[in-house]
Amino acid sequence: MKAVIQRVAQSSVTIEGEVVASIQKGLLILVGIEEADTKEDIEWLSSKIVNLRIFADENSIMNLSVKEVNGDAIIVSQFTLHASTKKGNRPSYIKATKPDIAIPLYEQFIQQFEKDLEKRVQTGQFGADMKVSLINDGPVTILIDTKNKE
Repeated sequence: MKAVIQRVAQSSVTIEGEVVASIQKGLLILVGIEEADTKEDIEWLSSKIVNLRIFADENSIMNLSVKEVNGDAIIVSQFTLHASTKKGNRPSYIKATKPDIAIPLYEQFIQQFEKDLEKRVQTGQFGADMKVSLINDGPVTILIDTKNKE
């Protein structure tokens, strides 16, 4: 699994003109799923994100997690995170898994994240044409790949 984590002052997801998700302080999490992803990837990634110390403490040091600041989250599926740009100018998405495998893994990730965060999260809609807006706070943007746990 790949994830782009953005610390946001606010974020929202709009589908066909309707706002389906909206948060203030928290995280916008874009998740890309590949066929090789497992329950272990889901658990590791969820725990890693929930516990990332990327929010400021009383001394303005990034030392607190989204859970510690009672932040919210929006999770959005994004197959383009698995784009391969090695050949030519048209990205290949061959590593992104098909919906019949990706949807259950995406839903499991949401459930695991809610369990780890101990609160409900908002989401986009898998496969929909979404308009995602955000005010990146910092800016803070972090990339995580469960296949590269360095």
